[in-house]
Amino acid sequence: MPSVRMTVAVATVLRVFLEDVGRPRYGYELMRVTGFPSGKLYPIVARLQAAGWLVKEQEDIDPSVVGRPPRRMYRLSPDGIESARLELAALSERLRPPVDAGRALPQPQGGAS
Repeated sequence: MPSVRMTVAVATVLRVFLEDVGRPRYGYELMRVTGFPSGKLYPIVARLQAAGWLVKEQEDIDPSVVGRPPRRMYRLSPDGIESARLELAALSERLRPPVDAGRALPQPQGGAS
């Protein structure tokens, strides 16, 4: 499966999908949840789709009954679920503070009086 460059924005989008892997998401919902404008969101969705991580489906509705056109829905593919979990875990590990991050920095010795 092709890899996807993991950025904070990509991780944010993937996290939404991983909250409920069985639930398809549509663009406006993703924009609302992530806070990303369409110009930022849709290139990420397109990259994830091109890599095989996302599957695009069209909502099965009668537009005359619902009063709107069918939505394009996106969901993680089975391989996308696995890849997203692995990549987010690796990102989390890379961003983890060092073990001694809470210790005070050593003070310089001898100083001017």
